[in-house]
Parts: sequence; C-alpha cells; structure tokens
Amino acid sequence: MIKTLSSKVVYENKWMSVREDQIERPSGAQGIYGVVDKPDCAVIIAVDDGQIHLVQQYRYTVQQRCWELPQGAWESNPDADHLELAKGELREETGLDAASMTYLGKQYIAYGFLNQTCHIYFATQLSHIGNCLDVEEEDLISRAFNISDFENMIVEGEIRDNVTIAAYGLAKLKKVV
Repeated sequence: MIKTLSSKVVYENKWMSVREDQIERPSGAQGIYGVVDKPDCAVIIAVDDGQIHLVQQYRYTVQQRCWELPQGAWESNPDADHLELAKGELREETGLDAASMTYLGKQYIAYGFLNQTCHIYFATQLSHIGNCLDVEEEDLISRAFNISDFENMIVEGEIRDNVTIAAYGLAKLKKVV
C-alpha cells in the first residue's frame, strides 16, 4: 500500500482542486502523486418511447461541441444525495422530470488521477417541466435520439465521452435498455 507522507493543494477553483502528495511505496521508494479532487457526479440515462435524451455543449478542453448524456456535479453542495443530484441535473440540462429513477451503480471516471465517483441512473416516465441552465451551460442544447441512432453515434465515434459510453454499457449489460 502506498503511504502518504505529506499533501498540499497546488491549485483550486470552485469546481476542483489539485493536490500534490509526497508518497512512499511499499519498497521504500518515494515520489509524488498528483490528485484532482472533485465532488461526486451523476449521469442520467433518460429513455422514453425508444428515445434517449442527450445534451450537447462546447467542451473547451477538446475545442468542440459534444453529445453526451446529461451529467454533472453540484460543487456548491458536494455532499448532496446522489439521487437528488441526478434529478436536479436531469431537470437543469433537459427540462425533464422522471417519475422513475433506477440506480444502476457507480463508476470511477479516471481513477489514475481523479477521485470523482459517478453515480448512474436510469430515468423513465419523463415529463417536460422546463430547464434551468447554469451560466456555464449557456450554449447547452438538449435533444432526443432513437436508441439505435445513439448506439450508431457511439460506434461511429461521434460520441466519445467515456462517462456516456460506460454508463450506457452498464445499462445494456443490466438489460434496462
């Protein structure tokens, strides 16, 4: 097991912090480990009548607009119940409310450097109640796709978001879609 000798935050904003840990490996070798700390997030697979709801927004890090499942975290309330987080993100990004929210499980997004856990929900019995976008999401659009078209978008590389693909893969394996 790796032992932490010391830890210091080297960068911080309202969405995340980055820390550098001085570590010691079981062999006695010392080194550093960079860790990105972010609150847990939720991703929502919202399906009704053979349609899956996606959102698209500009992702600065890759300099392009990307389709993905509704997802997010509440940095202002990092200890929020993940069911409430999922319901809130679904409404915020798509304007939808789900009468049924089934928890499918949790996954780590990139545990080599990021400690964020992603909680996966399957939402059905949807009704439109109006969205409420954050300032950071001013360019976000929401659209429903046929599930077969969505799956083709993954196969063809149009959707590259690992959270979207992993969450959907889990849902397929659990036979909920």
